[in-house]
Amino acid sequence: MNKGAKSSTDGEGAATPSHLFAARVKELGDWRGETLARLGSLIHEADPEAVLEFKWAKPSNSMSGVPVWSHDGIVCTGETYKSAVKLTFAKGAALSDSKGLFNSSLEGNTRRAIDFHEGDRIDENALKALFRAAVALNTSSK
Repeated sequence: MNKGAKSSTDGEGAATPSHLFAARVKELGDWRGETLARLGSLIHEADPEAVLEFKWAKPSNSMSGVPVWSHDGIVCTGETYKSAVKLTFAKGAALSDSKGLFNSSLEGNTRRAIDFHEGDRIDENALKALFRAAVALNTSSK
């Protein structure tokens, strides 16, 4: 390895979240991977300090887990299904959604989600604003 190059594993040999995320995108290999990658980029643009982790590993998610973005607590998760990529905001019910992005998990008292389907256009500015509002909610409750 070249001096200064970053390894794809941490000191204990486990894959880093960035490596796992790239592997998940590649494994999907279709519009879902492209959508998940774009959502990850938008989240990073909205909050470069957001931390990407993987949680809840099980056979249905390739044993790598679910991508989770946090900043002073969980902000949102990104799950993939056959016909949708779902971005679930942990405290979505407490967020103002003036652009009407939330279209799933609307019945709960806490979470809200956005299901993206093949061919959907992502309102990038509204999504970044929603993510920033979720971070602000997390930081205000600290």
